[in-house]
Amino acid sequence: MDSTKGIAFTEEEEALVVKSWASMKKNAGELGLKLFLKVFEIAPTAKKMFSFLRDSDVPVEKNPKLKTHAMTVFIMTCESAVQLRKAGKVTVRESSLKRLGSTHLTYGVADEHFEVVRYALMETIREAVPEMWSPEMKAAWGTAYDQLVAAIKDQMKVASQAS
Repeated sequence: MDSTKGIAFTEEEEALVVKSWASMKKNAGELGLKLFLKVFEIAPTAKKMFSFLRDSDVPVEKNPKLKTHAMTVFIMTCESAVQLRKAGKVTVRESSLKRLGSTHLTYGVADEHFEVVRYALMETIREAVPEMWSPEMKAAWGTAYDQLVAAIKDQMKVASQAS
């Protein structure tokens, strides 16, 4: 993974991410859902990328598959952020990363989708821990998210070359 080599994630950034994640972890399900509802508010067409939303009559916010998916994404994003400094790279199991790459490729996820999610993630965290939120915390979470996206994009390239 070339794009994750030599990242600078400081001790201070790590501390901000760890502290805020410790506070948010207990509400990961609810926060994950908030994240995706923000994404759909900003980019309503993104809903079409999820087969379990296209084929459902249930309101989006009550869709059990979305709730599960949202919680998984939120936890994975936050856990990879917490591990970033220690590992020096994104720590998502390689098999999971490969799957993420090929899934995102299959569904036509583009740069602008990652940007929408980045914005929605920052808003979700800011609302979840307003007393901790600062420009430094935003930068720390931004760095962590960007590293995860870079790793997913690397796998998308690999998947596109394999097909």
